[in-house]
Parts: sequence; structure tokens; C-alpha cells
Amino acid sequence: MRMAQFIFTERHSAGLIARAFLGLVMLPHGLQKTLGSFDGPGFFQALESFDSRGIPYFIGILVIAGESLGAIALILGAFGRFMAASIIVIMMGAILTTNLTHGFFMNWSGMREGEGIEFHLLAIGLGLVVLIAGSGSFSIDRWLTRRYWG
Repeated sequence: MRMAQFIFTERHSAGLIARAFLGLVMLPHGLQKTLGSFDGPGFFQALESFDSRGIPYFIGILVIAGESLGAIALILGAFGRFMAASIIVIMMGAILTTNLTHGFFMNWSGMREGEGIEFHLLAIGLGLVVLIAGSGSFSIDRWLTRRYWG
């Protein structure tokens, strides 16, 4: 795949809205794992949590980077398709390794153990919009498209 096909995006609001919301929702999850913000575990405890579930440290580092740096890149619209694909893979991994056994719904009442998959499916849906449509308006990808290929 040529770089132009990877980055190219039209001026539209669908990519802008999908990537902004996906990035804004994923960033706090990343900050929980990188900095311990929002009552999160912090980097090393997050890695230990991945390890305790049989997930190698390297994969844990990629997940943490995707949820934090990838979310920032999505908000800015930088390499939106790649970042969206990364979030989709992370969410699919979370479903398969952790959340599928807890059913569909999130644990709103706090009465159950774990969270269901509804959040993950919404994140995957937003990621698919960016993956298919590109980053859209007001993005670094759009600026690169106009500058080099448009």
C-alpha cells in the first residue's frame, strides 16, 4: 500500500467526529496505564496486570502506547487509519482476553465482577469509521493530503 492511500482523507465531518470521540474516550484509559491518572494502576502495575493474564510485556507496552500515544494521534488526526486499526485490535484483544466472559453490559451497578463488551463494541465501531473514511477535516492527515497529493 502506498503512503498516499494510507493517509489520504477527504474533507468531511465523519472522520473528524469519530476520531475525536474515540481519541477522547481512549486517552483517559491510556493515562490510567501510563501515569496512574484517574485512579489507574500506572505503567509498571499495568504491565504486571497484563503479565498475570498471560499477556507478554511487549504486547502490554504496545497496548499502553496505543491507548495513550495512539489516542493523542487520533485526536490530532495523525495516521488516523493506523491508529484506528490499533485501537480496534486492542479492543478485540480486551474482549477476547478479559471481557467476553462478563456478558454484554457494562457493570453500571458495581454488583458484578468485571465489565461487559458494550464499550468495546462502540470503540470498534468508531474505529471502523476512521479506518474506512480516514481522519477527515481538521486533521494532520488532511493537511498532508492537500500538501502532497491534492
